[in-house]
Amino acid sequence: MRLLQRSGVRYLLGHRWQVALAVLGITLGVAVVTAVDLANRSALQAFQLSAEALTGQATHSITAGSEGFAEALYPWLRIEQRQRRVTPVVEGYAEDQARAGRVWRILGVDPFAEAAVRPALGGIGTAGDLSGFLGRDDRVLMQGEVARELDLAVGDALELRVRGRVRRVVLDGLLEPQRPVDRQGLQDVLVMDIAAAQALLGRPGRLDRIDLVLADEAAADALRQALPAEVRLRPAEARADALLDMSRAFRLNLTAFSLLALLVGAFLIYNAMTFAVVQRRPLFGRLRALGVGRGQILRLVLLEAALLGLVGSVLGLVLGIVLAQGLVGLVTRTINDLYFVVQVRGVQPTGVNIALGLALGVGATLVAAAVPAAEAARSPPRATLSRADLEAGSRRRAPRLALGGGLAVLAGGGLLLVSQALLLAFVGIFLLLMGTALAVPLLVLVASRALARPAGALFGLPGRMAARGVSAGLSRSAVAVAALMIAISTVVGVGVMVESFRATFAQWLDASLEADVYISPPGITGDAAAPLEPGLADRLAAVGGVERITTGRYRRLPQAETDWRLRAYDLGGERAVGFLFRAGDESVWARLRTEDAVLVTEPFQSRYGVGQGDTLALPTPAGEREFRVLGVTYDYTTSAGAVIMAAERYRHHWDDDTINSIAVHAEPGVAVGPLVERLRVAAGDGALLRFRPSAEIRELSLEVFDRTFTITHVLRMLATGVAVVGVLGALLALALERAREMAVLRAMGCSVRQVRRLVLGQSLFAGALAGGLALPLGLVLAVALTQTINQRAFGWSLSVHVDPALLLQALGLALLAALLAGWYPARRMAATPPGDALREEME
Repeated sequence: MRLLQRSGVRYLLGHRWQVALAVLGITLGVAVVTAVDLANRSALQAFQLSAEALTGQATHSITAGSEGFAEALYPWLRIEQRQRRVTPVVEGYAEDQARAGRVWRILGVDPFAEAAVRPALGGIGTAGDLSGFLGRDDRVLMQGEVARELDLAVGDALELRVRGRVRRVVLDGLLEPQRPVDRQGLQDVLVMDIAAAQALLGRPGRLDRIDLVLADEAAADALRQALPAEVRLRPAEARADALLDMSRAFRLNLTAFSLLALLVGAFLIYNAMTFAVVQRRPLFGRLRALGVGRGQILRLVLLEAALLGLVGSVLGLVLGIVLAQGLVGLVTRTINDLYFVVQVRGVQPTGVNIALGLALGVGATLVAAAVPAAEAARSPPRATLSRADLEAGSRRRAPRLALGGGLAVLAGGGLLLVSQALLLAFVGIFLLLMGTALAVPLLVLVASRALARPAGALFGLPGRMAARGVSAGLSRSAVAVAALMIAISTVVGVGVMVESFRATFAQWLDASLEADVYISPPGITGDAAAPLEPGLADRLAAVGGVERITTGRYRRLPQAETDWRLRAYDLGGERAVGFLFRAGDESVWARLRTEDAVLVTEPFQSRYGVGQGDTLALPTPAGEREFRVLGVTYDYTTSAGAVIMAAERYRHHWDDDTINSIAVHAEPGVAVGPLVERLRVAAGDGALLRFRPSAEIRELSLEVFDRTFTITHVLRMLATGVAVVGVLGALLALALERAREMAVLRAMGCSVRQVRRLVLGQSLFAGALAGGLALPLGLVLAVALTQTINQRAFGWSLSVHVDPALLLQALGLALLAALLAGWYPARRMAATPPGDALREEME
């Protein structure tokens, strides 16, 4: 066996280009998977560590949605309910003016109560002189490592933008937590006395939550019964779990796309190992004739594959860590845009990441090499020595593979149509891709035979030979066509999905942004919406050129495990203008103004199973009230969903005149630019508000949309790059194996140029075939992504928009990839002297 291993090593060393291409394929596949896994895990870990550090030993939290609750509940808990391990919290977000992109979480606490709940902050109350920290409303504490990293010392000032206002705070002390989890979890936190935080965040007399430690669920149930109706007692981890649940679909999408690159890389390994077996058929035949067992041949080929997989996986891990540095910024930015604020300082590979990369890389390699290894071990000596045996076997297997592929396609389609689980939907897509790939050999045979005559009529004998040559080397060309087909179909599918999403989103924006100017206070994702000044709406309505105004109120209502988003609008009429309905119509707004009725958005219906005709229980200050759902509206602002009601009924039940946004409708013919200036003057110099015309909001919204899908475009381009490498390897293998055939053509008088054209013709034929197959597969993939994956992941309905230019670009990309991949083999074959090729073949 040692001699066999040495011969295998010598073979690999003697075919460096072939080995390099195979290793490159698995390297790129593992790199993409590792990069996405690291970026996802880094963002997830940063959020979880922060949540764990801020949760401490708390078992439960008392919350009341975005508006919080009166601080009087805190002494009531301590005195009336005899709860001792409780601590109040006020929190919000602030942007660092001196450090672009850095967002601080402001945490207002009671220093003397922290030790009983949060060990990381427990030392504040015993730190000695707290007169400065407690007596001033501009003092903050910061984690010591972070302060040293930012070159900040006690006494230094920070300028923070909070709800549009710039506030100056002073670093009063440093926190030096002992536990690593606390050191990492507090990296983006500024701690303040609770009264100072209330002043900074504009929440006087209000608390966001109270964290407490309860003995058991019986104690929790008893306290739950005693609490006021407007608050909820939840497990401490419920809020973090709800936020992570919103981003889970996004992270799963990225993982699925990254695995696609590894799948394409596996095709490369299959092709490389098949070619390695083909090249050594004489050697394997002699070894089998001399008594070497089938198991030994099988182990040799698998051992070589494992070695290639290990080398490629190690290189892929290194490249993946480098790629992750860039991807983590894209992932974090998308999460911050859509879900919640998270700060990631870098990626730190763990043993899990390394083990996952090695397992996927080596595992995919062994699976891909299993078929050629079994083929080499199973063949008897004479068949192994036969030159045509492999191609004959490939042609015999083609119908069976196509049948298996058809069954895989049916199974995949069934999962997409029947199963409601997102993970199974992705499995269905992979079955569709793999099933189509299994049918490629038969499709190549049929297409090659069917197109040989037309190719001959168009391009003469070289055209017919190019078409026939692709089927003659079916074992290699089919793999190349399948790999490129999958990559290009992904480009088509994801491209059509993104274009469909963008077109649907743009149509929704056009329908929703029916006012001319929108006014709101500045804010940060995840923070509660800031209220507008009382009386502002009346002042703006009196501005010259204003026809009418509408207002919006946004808040989160507490439920058992999470918060529901509530939107209350005063539309000033009887029709729901600005809404697109999936169920119901604009006329229901008249009933919403007089009845206890609401609308729900499509994601809310998908998430909670509540639709038109159902009833919904919402917590009001007077207790829970039942509201009938009169319609379902399309909405693409959040996958969490929302409940919509008329402002008249909201004010009736919540006794709240607060508004968070104003939409201004201009009189006909009034220019928007001058109107905005008049509105600014009416609002007053001290009002820190955003005045945005509808066109600007549309542009900014589409900019965020495009930024969100940047990482998707990066991943599909990487997968295409892997496929191009695969085509190059397959064509090079085909060229090397057909060296004698080309040498005979050269000896018969064919010129170097004619041989080069023949090889490039084969490459372009394979590229055109891959592109032609990829277009319908890509459209099927696009329908699955828009109608199934997005619906199950986010609850959004999308209409399919196909841009013909995108299809032409995909076909052009397939041809360009094939042309680039075929250039080197064509140049090499044309430059090889016929005598050398004939002698090598005879040896």
